[in-house]
Amino acid sequence: MQEIIADNPTEIPYKRSKLTLRLVVGLMFFLAGLIFASWASRIVTVQQTLGLSDAGLGAVLFSLPVGLMLSLPFSGWVITIIGSKRLLIFSLTAYGLALICLSLSQNIVELIACLICFGFASNSVNISVNTQAVATEVMYKKPIMASFHGLWSLAGFTGAGIGTFMIANGIMPFHHFIIITCAVVIMIILTAKYLKDDKVTNSGPVFVMPDKSLIMLGIIAMCSMICEGAMFDWSVIYFKKVVLAPTALVGLGFTAFMCTMAGGRFIADWFAHRFGLKRILQTSGALTVTGLLIAVIFPYFYTAITGFLLVGVGVSSVVPMVYSAAGKSKTMAPGVALAAVSTIGFIGFLFGPPIIGFIAGLATLRASFVFIAFMGTCVVVLSTKARL
Repeated sequence: MQEIIADNPTEIPYKRSKLTLRLVVGLMFFLAGLIFASWASRIVTVQQTLGLSDAGLGAVLFSLPVGLMLSLPFSGWVITIIGSKRLLIFSLTAYGLALICLSLSQNIVELIACLICFGFASNSVNISVNTQAVATEVMYKKPIMASFHGLWSLAGFTGAGIGTFMIANGIMPFHHFIIITCAVVIMIILTAKYLKDDKVTNSGPVFVMPDKSLIMLGIIAMCSMICEGAMFDWSVIYFKKVVLAPTALVGLGFTAFMCTMAGGRFIADWFAHRFGLKRILQTSGALTVTGLLIAVIFPYFYTAITGFLLVGVGVSSVVPMVYSAAGKSKTMAPGVALAAVSTIGFIGFLFGPPIIGFIAGLATLRASFVFIAFMGTCVVVLSTKARL
């Protein structure tokens, strides 16, 4: 028997079970992660095709945060007009199409334009899918946000595996991305009708500056995502140049980090329910700092692996918990609050890796990892001061 749920009398009731909504929203997280991981797995191929140097590629990749920032006012406004369901359908489809366009870029100008569009769609998807997740969490009346982000991480493994297979078999990025986008569009067509229609619930003001609590949440997310983004882009290089791991094993640090990050997200909800948001954020930051310092002070294979395992646990729950708190804002509509907090957070994810490279160029890679550890310390300090 279907469970009809409405959060308030003015809201369109959700006429299916909350489990149905949870499964479909989880699928949307997975599809979003699959698209991002598909691009990440073929960056080197695109770099080689266009003949970009490492410095040139780094400069071009700054187009992603440009698109993200351009998306902020648009997504925060349009989500109050059409609701997160429609925005998610449109933006996730556009995300897949932008992925295809990236593979068609014939020069740097075209690649920059496509990356701006890719970043724009990425942030719109991020805001709308997390708004759906907040609505689902309200129905369950307990923390479940981290499990959704765990599915995004799981999609990262899947996308990386598919990318490795495509590269090994000489399949061009265009055909690779066509397959991924077609699969995404088919799943959207089959399941989008089960998303929650929240068009009439976002009746709060649109153009409002985030209050101090939301800005604080955004900064906490940014510090953690600097750590996360650095691990995505620099962990393999760290194992190669600092740990001096055998060539066949340089990827194990990143694998260790990804395993504990994904696993941590599937158990973080239980810990949050039992110990509370503030304690989870403090512990997460402390684990991040500890793991990074172990890897820096003892740059040997097994100690570095241990450190990266701890970092994965540390960053796993911060962003989901912050998004969950932002979605419960009393001063702004959920979609608008998430737009502000997630954009601040993603600045760290996108700008963090280039900053790490800059510090490594001025000093050493180990010194840049000390900076990442400092970001983990900021998570501890800021979450202690924040009113959560």
